[in-house]
Amino acid sequence: MATILPFKGVRPAADKVHLVTSRSAEYYKQDNLKHKLETNPFSFLHIINPDFSEGTKTRPGSKERLIKVRKKYESFLKDEILIRDHKPCYYLYQQAKDDILYTGLMACGSTEDYENGIIKKHEQTLSQRESKLQDYLSVCRFNAEPVLFFYPEDRVIDALIGSYLVKHPVYDFTTTDRVRHKLWIIGDNESVKTLQLSFSKLNSVYIADGHHRSASSAALALELRAKNANHSGKEGYNYYLGIFFSERQLRVYDYNRVISDLNNHSSEELLEKIKKNFRLLVHNQNAYKPLHLHQFSMYLDGVWYQLIAKPHICENLNPVEKLDTSILHNHILEPILGIRDPRNDKRLSFVPGVRGMGELKNQVDGGKNKIAFGLFPVSMGELKHIADTNRIMPPKTTWVEPKMRSGLLVYDLEN
Repeated sequence: MATILPFKGVRPAADKVHLVTSRSAEYYKQDNLKHKLETNPFSFLHIINPDFSEGTKTRPGSKERLIKVRKKYESFLKDEILIRDHKPCYYLYQQAKDDILYTGLMACGSTEDYENGIIKKHEQTLSQRESKLQDYLSVCRFNAEPVLFFYPEDRVIDALIGSYLVKHPVYDFTTTDRVRHKLWIIGDNESVKTLQLSFSKLNSVYIADGHHRSASSAALALELRAKNANHSGKEGYNYYLGIFFSERQLRVYDYNRVISDLNNHSSEELLEKIKKNFRLLVHNQNAYKPLHLHQFSMYLDGVWYQLIAKPHICENLNPVEKLDTSILHNHILEPILGIRDPRNDKRLSFVPGVRGMGELKNQVDGGKNKIAFGLFPVSMGELKHIADTNRIMPPKTTWVEPKMRSGLLVYDLEN
C-alpha cells in the first residue's frame, strides 16, 4: 500500500511567489540566466546559483558550492522570502496551460515504496546523474522540484479536491510563459486523514517524470539509514517531494527525433532502404502529424512523408519492442542512419511534441539537421503496462505535461 504523506512545506511569501518561482535551472541559457539573476533578487535561481550574488566562483557540483546553496536557502528563510508552514499539510496545485487544466496534490512519497516496487518506474536512470543528484541532496537537504506521479482515478480523492477548488487559493499568479498557477493548502485534520487513508489504499503509484530524482532520494535514504543506528523510518530522508495526479489529469505527448546527417546516404538511397520495412507516402501538408500507432511522419528535403510500418516488423514483439520509438530505432535510426546509442550520439536530438510538427520542419530547414521523424504518442495504458511488467522504455519516449516550477513548494529533509 502506498505511503503518501502530508509535510511542513517551505514556500514563497504570498507577495513574492511570482518572483521566487522559476523554471528548472537547466532550461535557462547562460545569457538569459544572467539577466534573471541581475534583475530579480528574489528568484529561486539565486539559491541554485549562490556564487552570483557573492561574486565568487566555485566548481558546479562541488561540496563547496552545495554548502553555499544550503546557506543561500537558509538566508531566503531568514529574510522571509520563503516561509515555513508549522503543521503537516497536503497542497493542492492547479496549472492552466493552453486551455488545459492540470490538478494534483503535492505531498511526500516514500523511498521505501520506491525500493519495494509500490512506486513503479518505466525509465532507466544513468548512474552518473543519479550520483550527482545524491551528492546534491546529501549536502543541500531539500527538494525544490517535485517528481510527477500518477495514480488510478479515486472518487474520494476527486471529491475532496473538488471541495477545495471552489475556495480562494493561497496563490494565484501567471508566469511570463502565459501559464497560470494556483495553490491551496489542505491542513484541516479531517481532510488530511481522508487523503492519507485514500492514498494508503492504492496498490501502486507510477512515476511520470523524475526517475533520477526518485532514484537519488532512495539511494541517499539507504546510505543514511546504514549510518543511523537509531533509524526509525520517520526521518526526513525517508521521503521526497512529489506531485500526485490522477492518471486522467496528465498529458503524454510524442517525443520526436531530428538527425544532423544521413550517414553518408543520398536522399534517394535512404528512401529506398526505408521502403523495405515501411510504406512511404508523400504528403502535401505543411506539417504532417501521425494519427495512429505504428505510423510516422518524416521530413526530408522540404517534403513531408507518411511512413506506415509493414506488419512483419510489428508482429510477435514484447511491449517495449512494440513501442514506436523502438520500431523507429530498430529499423531506421540504427541500421540505416547509424544511431547506435541514442543517449550519447550527438547527431541525434529530441524535440518535445508540445512544440508541434512545425518545429521539426524549422530545425531541418534551418540547416542544422538533415532529417526529422515525428511519432505517435505513447498511451497511458502502454506506459502503465511497461511499468507493471518491470520493463524499461527507450530514452526520450515520452514528454509528460505539466512541467512544474522550482521553488513553488520545498520539502526540507531537516524538518
